[in-house]
Amino acid sequence: MSESDQDWYAPEIATFGDRLTAAREASGMTQESLAKRLGVKKSTMRKWEDDLAEPRANRLSMMAGLLNVSMMWLINGEGAGLDTPEPHDVPGDIDEVILELRELKADLHGKAEQLARMEKRLRAMMRQQP
Repeated sequence: MSESDQDWYAPEIATFGDRLTAAREASGMTQESLAKRLGVKKSTMRKWEDDLAEPRANRLSMMAGLLNVSMMWLINGEGAGLDTPEPHDVPGDIDEVILELRELKADLHGKAEQLARMEKRLRAMMRQQP
């Protein structure tokens, strides 16, 4: 499957932070300018883009309006958002590495979710111990 056959912003490929960064850059704003318009610190914006934190619903709504994308697109890649970027003329080797990185990122995301479920089960089991 070539890169152009994939939705760059699909939930199994891109994270909330990836979509936020892409929409912010497409709008021509810096992290600092968007943070200022949202009334948050630049460090908060950086955490959102790095997927270390998530905004509350009111900030998410404001963000979607400022970036001209839907809240659902920011959350899960569905709905009104950015189009998949035009493919660049890059050597095939680079395209293959990019695709492999994206697949690895999706696998890691799945493993992180599995790890969180296992940790939750373990904590529940520990609470049941006498």
